[in-house]
Amino acid sequence: MINLIKKNRFLLLRRVSQISLMVLYIAANIWGLNILVGNLSSSKLFDVIPLSDPYAVLQMFAAGALIATDIIIGAVIIILFYMFIGGRAFCSWVCPVNMITDLSNYIRRKFEFNKIQKRQPASRNIRYYVLALSLIISFFMGITAFEFISPVSMIHRGIIFGLGFGWAAILIIFLFDLFVLKNGWCGHICPIGGFYSLIGKFSFIRVHHNHENCTACMKCKEVCPESQVLFMVTKDSIPVVSGECTNCGRCVEVCDDEALNFSIKNLKRKYNEIN
Repeated sequence: MINLIKKNRFLLLRRVSQISLMVLYIAANIWGLNILVGNLSSSKLFDVIPLSDPYAVLQMFAAGALIATDIIIGAVIIILFYMFIGGRAFCSWVCPVNMITDLSNYIRRKFEFNKIQKRQPASRNIRYYVLALSLIISFFMGITAFEFISPVSMIHRGIIFGLGFGWAAILIIFLFDLFVLKNGWCGHICPIGGFYSLIGKFSFIRVHHNHENCTACMKCKEVCPESQVLFMVTKDSIPVVSGECTNCGRCVEVCDDEALNFSIKNLKRKYNEIN
């Protein structure tokens, strides 16, 4: 049991994080518990600290909306937070859609669907095109374009206020990732992930690879939702530099060689230089 927990420690912590946030939002809506009020687009912590989705704010800005000061402050707080821990940590530690896509990918591995579809038929750059397109549409139509159709917002609001069409979004994403494209939504299409990837380029917390310990088992690449970021595996002792890493920790958990672990940017390099 202890070994099982160790091998899934980050997965368990991520589920605790995701579910706890949902519970806090639901508690605010049902019981008026004002710890975390609102939704993923706009919240207040302890009814004092504003928290705003910077991508949603960017769409508002493109649409020409007058943006309140507290919304801007909330966006800055979120940007600084994710610049430190890793931009796409939002995707793996906060976003409820992650639980759906993780389940799809677990089933894909169990039934070896990945061996049937060896090559990905779509580019991971699609999310950046969707990101740019959403801002262009927001600018010309004067609306927050992606917020109107965002499955993330639909599912999150659905969990808090009653699912409604949220069930359809859950089912579509689950089936799309399961049968159509591995890591389809989060890894290829979602512009929110694309936006946080840009922030993640500046993050301090990184996964670091130790080439000397690596035995080339490739378990890390098998479970990684963004396997392209682990290009250094078997080759070099360097950190993951790509902002597309979700800092989910799955590669660290499955590595029996302890060749992968979290580190703070440049700290490990400086330590090695001193020693």
